[in-house]
Amino acid sequence: MASPLILAIDQGTSSTKALLVDDTGRVVSRASAPLAETQPRPGWVEQDPGELWQSVRLAVAGCVTPEHAARVAGVGISTQRESLVLWDRRTGEPLGPLLSWQDQRTAARCHELADQAELVRAVSGMPLDPMFSALKARWLLDTHDPERSRAGELCLGTVDSWLLSRFGGEHLIEVGNASRTQLLGVQAGAWDSRLLELFGVPAEVLPRVVPSCGPFPAVRGLAPLPDGVPVLAVMGDSHAAMFAHAGWRPGVVKATYGTGSSVMAIGGGRSEGLCRSIAWDIGNGPVPAVEGNIRAAGRTITWLSELLDVPAETLLAEAEDTDPGEVYFVPAFGGLGAPWWDPDATPVVTGLTLGTRRAQLAAAALEAVAFQVEDVVAAIEQAVGQVGVLMADGGLTRSARLMQTQADLSGRTVARSGEHDLSALGVADAAGLAAKLWTTEQLQRRPRPVEEFRPAADDPYRRARQAAWRQAVRRARPDEERSIT
Repeated sequence: MASPLILAIDQGTSSTKALLVDDTGRVVSRASAPLAETQPRPGWVEQDPGELWQSVRLAVAGCVTPEHAARVAGVGISTQRESLVLWDRRTGEPLGPLLSWQDQRTAARCHELADQAELVRAVSGMPLDPMFSALKARWLLDTHDPERSRAGELCLGTVDSWLLSRFGGEHLIEVGNASRTQLLGVQAGAWDSRLLELFGVPAEVLPRVVPSCGPFPAVRGLAPLPDGVPVLAVMGDSHAAMFAHAGWRPGVVKATYGTGSSVMAIGGGRSEGLCRSIAWDIGNGPVPAVEGNIRAAGRTITWLSELLDVPAETLLAEAEDTDPGEVYFVPAFGGLGAPWWDPDATPVVTGLTLGTRRAQLAAAALEAVAFQVEDVVAAIEQAVGQVGVLMADGGLTRSARLMQTQADLSGRTVARSGEHDLSALGVADAAGLAAKLWTTEQLQRRPRPVEEFRPAADDPYRRARQAAWRQAVRRARPDEERSIT
């Protein structure tokens, strides 16, 4: 008899990926479908909710054959976080675009609410920043229901909520995704009335918060899967990647190098510049996490690619053997995220000369990713203790130059995962637990191939590069006094 399969769907910023995993954890099939974004005004970043749903359907259709479909025991879904959709409860139709986690249209609102920043951080675990969902929720409701008279007719949700709504049933959100909205009390694990009042969000439009293992509605309309296949696990993409590293083990710190970057560790410690959130709840209660978010990682490379009209792969290849010299690139597109959380920061490139060439800019862009990740890892050390090895995953880890640069600039070993689609594998691991295809102990013992990059630079080099980077960051920030201590 053929073994059961788990279908993992990873809905990300630039694409949706689908993986079929067998009962040993081996990937037997995979496919992806691209997803576009638009910038109708400076700082605005939108996606089409209908296209997003279609990208999921295309990825699944490309991954699952009719023969496979009958063997799928369950589905796991990981999603981009903080992005927000508003739709009509009766028809299921979106009222406007999805506001991306990258969207900065609410930056002015952050300044207006500055006197409430401490309350927001204390209750939600998040700094007051336009990346999170709360101010997006206010903007969408102000645009489509300014009097808040239609609260019972509307649904407001993150991407996991939107996808689950396509299957029918109750309006739901997974607890880890909910913790990134800035509307959830991170300690209580429930919508907080003070935050809802502050951001002008009626409780009636919000989904019910459920654990990462559900219960969720069964699949509908995802051919060739038959309707009724159970959804067994849902997670935010960064949380799922952490789960794939068996990240519940003490001392595991991971960095996901995607469009942006998320650096995460399990634990409830506090450090200035970090977020406190809920990693997952697989039936034993919410698991706390600390995290730093970087707005522009891979997006820095694609922006440079678009600007210079050169394929990103070409830029990465040119950067592989190029020293950036004294060129430093602070990619503060829409401000800086962790650990600075400065929405007023602006992009800066320093050290340019008439001799600067394209390859040096590409190398500086890669180095900027490593600098930003190290800034966050240093903050995580304050919260959870010394970090000796950094687990790395995500598409940008294909660059060996980036991985070695990360090791050299941080003085830590970087362990690059042998599998790039960690978010999909992590939610497959969680779904397989729910399907009883394996146990947590078996997951912990499962081999996880990695390639290690050890520091090759000495301390004086590291200190000099870090000092020059900090100087470039100061130039990018209008108010240096906001700098983290």
